[in-house]
Amino acid sequence: MIIITGGAGFIGSAMLWELNRHGIENALVVDDLGQASEGKWLNLRGLRFADFIHKDDLPALLAHDRIPGVKAVIHMGAISATTEQDANLLIRNNYEYSKMLASWCAGKSIRFIYASSAATFGDGSNGYSDGADAVDRLRPLNMYGYSKQLFDQWALRHGILEQAAGLKFYNVYGPNEYHKEDMTSVVFKSFNQIRQGGTVKLFRSHRPEYRDGEQLRDFVYVKDCTRIMKWLLDTPTATGLFNIGTGRSRSFRDLVGATFAAMELPESITYIPMPEAIRDKYQYYTCADCDHLRKAGYTEPMTGLEEGVLDYVRHHLATETPHLDSTGLPRQTINREQAW
Repeated sequence: MIIITGGAGFIGSAMLWELNRHGIENALVVDDLGQASEGKWLNLRGLRFADFIHKDDLPALLAHDRIPGVKAVIHMGAISATTEQDANLLIRNNYEYSKMLASWCAGKSIRFIYASSAATFGDGSNGYSDGADAVDRLRPLNMYGYSKQLFDQWALRHGILEQAAGLKFYNVYGPNEYHKEDMTSVVFKSFNQIRQGGTVKLFRSHRPEYRDGEQLRDFVYVKDCTRIMKWLLDTPTATGLFNIGTGRSRSFRDLVGATFAAMELPESITYIPMPEAIRDKYQYYTCADCDHLRKAGYTEPMTGLEEGVLDYVRHHLATETPHLDSTGLPRQTINREQAW
């Protein structure tokens, strides 16, 4: 049994899709689906899994050993809004819940893979190294990033990362993010703005060294993320913190241009002022240092920006059923007892 927290969310449901691609269905999805109108449940439609439970029910089930045969916990559940202002809520969900899961896994020698975030790096002035020696130097710009850093620090102090893997996701885009509202990727927002009015709105730069639309991010396709996570499941010797990005920064203008190209439409961009509330918390540059991941043995190439956007737009956003779906995937016969 593989437990996936946040299993109906963006990366969690994509990981379930990845497992299904390899013929693995013995997964327990843990999440809070919220209101049906929010559409989070749609991420699970068409995917194969053993059971679903609410996230609030998991701690008691684990404490009383009510979930037998757990081989791994993939912890993607979190409040991921960088604009969330309720610090106590972030601590309860992103820090305390993560400590509970990590402690349970460590006590039973169960593989633990969890989502950290590139938001821990703050403005990047202390670099983008995922080395353990760099963690205490980082200064996140928002409470979300700080909640993730707190857990990274706790996991290091308690030896959790000697057998677990923490993933510092950069700017992830791709299918199954549709429920995230304002936290959806710029690709998703651009696609819908283009369909509605033919023009995309981007923030102006408020720093002289960056032109409008030339703020830089490491944009990583969610299908690359899930391939890495599957490799980490199969490679328990790969431990510690790992940057999950491409290792290359591209501008928001590049991203929007790729979206227009995928839709076969002429480029049209309007620049608007950045809200004052986020100007001093805005990252103008991120770029993953992927050396640790490569040295650990991961050799697959990362999807290029234009290729990833094209796949997302043509095969998901533009289709009537855009969600990742296991229907029609090649089935593989495996012995689950041997594999997991």
